[in-house]
Amino acid sequence: MSGIVTAVSSNEKYSFTKPNRDSITLLTGLGVEGDVHAGTTVKHRSRMAQDPTRPNLRQVHLIHEELFTEVGEAGYEVGPGELGENVTTRGIDLLGLPTGTLLHLGPDAVLEVTGLRNPCLQINAFQDGLLREVVGRDADGGIVRKAGIMTVVREGGVVRPGDEIKAELPTGPHRPLKQV
Repeated sequence: MSGIVTAVSSNEKYSFTKPNRDSITLLTGLGVEGDVHAGTTVKHRSRMAQDPTRPNLRQVHLIHEELFTEVGEAGYEVGPGELGENVTTRGIDLLGLPTGTLLHLGPDAVLEVTGLRNPCLQINAFQDGLLREVVGRDADGGIVRKAGIMTVVREGGVVRPGDEIKAELPTGPHRPLKQV
C-alpha cells in the first residue's frame, strides 16, 4: 500500500488552519519542528485542560486529499492545510489503516498511526455545515470520522510534497482505528 505526499503544513501558533510549506521536519518523539502541536505531552488545548500530562498521540495529523473532492461535491471548498493537517496525502486509504501501521514518508521519516482525528465544532466555524460532511454514519448507525488520522514520529526526517508514502502494516491481529 502506497501513496504520495501532496502538501505539508505547519503553524507555530494556535490556529485552525496551517500554512503550506515547501517542507517540514519531523522530530522523533515530538512531531513537526516549530508546530504548536509538537511535544511529548498533549498540546491540543481541550486535552491540556483535561490532563496536560497525557502522552501526545496527535503529533502529526494526516488527511487524504480525496476528502477535499468528496466535500467539494457537497459544495464546500477545502484545500491542503485548511483543516489543520500537517501532511496531505493522495492514493493511500488512511482511514482503512489499522492502529500501529508504520508510514514511511520520503527517504527517512517514519510515523506510527495512533488513531482517528475526532473532528470538533471548529470545522463548522471554518465553513458552516462542514462538520456533518466529515462525520457521518455507516449502514449500522456507527459514527464514521473522515477528518484524517493522527500519528507519532518514530523516526525523524524532512518531508516534502511529492514524497512517496509506504505503509507497513503491523503483525498480528489488526486493531481498527479509534478516535484519539
